[in-house]
Amino acid sequence: MTAEQIDPTETVDMAATGSSNGGPPLVEMKDIRVSFGGVHAVDGVNVTLNEGEVVGLVGGNGAGKSTLMKSLSGARPPDAGQILVKGEQAHITNPRDAKLYGIETIYQTLALADNVDAAANIFLGREIVTRFGSLDDAAIEAATREVMGRLNPRFQNFKSPVNSLSGGQRQSVAIARAVHFNAKILVMDEPTAALGPAETTQVRELVKQLKDEGIGIFLISHDIHDVFDLSDRISVMLQGRLVGTVNMADVTPVDVLGMIIMGKTPGEIRETERATLH
Repeated sequence: MTAEQIDPTETVDMAATGSSNGGPPLVEMKDIRVSFGGVHAVDGVNVTLNEGEVVGLVGGNGAGKSTLMKSLSGARPPDAGQILVKGEQAHITNPRDAKLYGIETIYQTLALADNVDAAANIFLGREIVTRFGSLDDAAIEAATREVMGRLNPRFQNFKSPVNSLSGGQRQSVAIARAVHFNAKILVMDEPTAALGPAETTQVRELVKQLKDEGIGIFLISHDIHDVFDLSDRISVMLQGRLVGTVNMADVTPVDVLGMIIMGKTPGEIRETERATLH
């Protein structure tokens, strides 16, 4: 199917895809609405996420994509709508609730404690203690080496404070903190922002590995190359509304730019308009 053959209604319906095993999607966000005063930051948005899938969430500044994900992560519960996890109604009013459903968020800032090492960051607030109530440093280090060895076998700076690590290594620590505690759903906010080419490649490899482990990922990104390299489907927002969700394999970057800028699905964009997007 070419981009020009995609029917606008079909573009939206692609979001309703079930998981590969025939069960319900990992996450369903139905008719989500969030307002700040009289401003509709998110206005009736529907998106889904399946196991082992990356859904790129894109749009210009103020499109509502970060606010939508804050509803999933519990940072800003929706004013209306439903969130389902594996077909069951999820009650998420704060980040702690989200963690109970296996939802973890890796913010662009990473929220790491810069002056301590990887192990201390991974177990920050969830420390392993001995039966006497003291920190079990040996268990913490062993668990850190296990999860980092799985995610990034090249990682060796276990004793260094994270502020001395490269951007890619810091991302590894933030991801390890999420997946060690059995995250099944990750929200990643601009994971390659301000990274060099080698570090960007490293983070992309991490994302692909998480997919292979069955983790579902919502990827918020302004980088169209990230979106096309990593996403299975792409959901585009504009002014709080969902323009549509498309299969990455069925569209080109120009099609997605048209959705972001013009608010039109690929089948709605005229050839004269398409030419202005190159």
